[in-house]
Amino acid sequence: MKRFILPTAPIALVMLVVIITTTAAAQTYSWRKLTTEAYPGKQDDICFVDEFTGWYVNGYGKVFRTKDAGLTWEKQWEQKGSFFRTIAFIDSLHGFIGTVGTDYFPNVTDTIPLYRTKDGGKTWQPVSYKGPYVKGLCAIDVVKEQYINHGNIDYKIHLFAVGRVGSPANLMVSHDAGETWVSRSLQADCKMLFDIKMLDKNNGFACAATSENIAESNALILKTTDGGNTWKKVYQSARPFETTWKLSFPSKNIGYVTIQSYNPDPTVKQQRVAKTTDGGNTWTELNLVEDEKAREFGIGFISDSHGFVGTMNSGFETKDGGLSWQKIDIGRACNKIRIYKNLQGNLYGYAIGVSVFALQETK
Repeated sequence: MKRFILPTAPIALVMLVVIITTTAAAQTYSWRKLTTEAYPGKQDDICFVDEFTGWYVNGYGKVFRTKDAGLTWEKQWEQKGSFFRTIAFIDSLHGFIGTVGTDYFPNVTDTIPLYRTKDGGKTWQPVSYKGPYVKGLCAIDVVKEQYINHGNIDYKIHLFAVGRVGSPANLMVSHDAGETWVSRSLQADCKMLFDIKMLDKNNGFACAATSENIAESNALILKTTDGGNTWKKVYQSARPFETTWKLSFPSKNIGYVTIQSYNPDPTVKQQRVAKTTDGGNTWTELNLVEDEKAREFGIGFISDSHGFVGTMNSGFETKDGGLSWQKIDIGRACNKIRIYKNLQGNLYGYAIGVSVFALQETK
């Protein structure tokens, strides 16, 4: 089996903080660098339950928490031999961590794909599940479904997790807030899985690749309409050495996906983003930048037209739906951008990659 190896250039942590109002189109922003513990590699995921309380994880098996919007962080948990790849919290107490698994990165011995906490991240326990063995996970998505509970509005919590980079491709699903899980193999649909976004409990998308051999791989986007039971190909690139990576849906019909190129030919410079305007049924390619070193990672949009992409060397910003992009300084390899909305309707978000930044409105 040929293995797909990510670059190992030294990179630390980046955190992008976006706290904006619904009048975002008329606002401008500046970036302020924050401080976190140094780490000699790309750290992959961060999540928040409100504007101030959040967690991030890294490949050293460490979990960090903040209560002040990332100005300070405390290490909550460390487990040597674990490579923590993704994290998601339902509320301030209940959360989940996915590991990348063994036989991919050096010094990783943890074979448990998923952990959970019930005390805000102080302690973590392995998650049991029914179905085929899951080698590793790269992304977790949380869907909150409203329903009427004895005359009050309540929520049913659905969780979806996918992985992994380097294969095999598996999906884990829970429809009871993580109490029970079922796994499914997606090897018939793809060979690698990197990200998942569910618009509701039935309809969603997965970032994938057609082959575990990167020289033969095309970037692939899959769509499900039955909660992950079956998947349909809605986009496949025509070029080898490509995968998808992360995705962002600022609205039901508008979505964006980063496309990674590992082509060793230095004359292949064009980097691309895939975009849908019809709810993911069809996708078109948009040019990001002509730079063979600008390998893409995270993506996050604060509106249908205004968003950010992280690459190996820098960040990029668009305000016209991806028709044009401007280079911005958010550090290197911003890997995951999470955008949220509070009860007042204001947007805020956080992301993790190379250095730590806060995005602030400029008057």
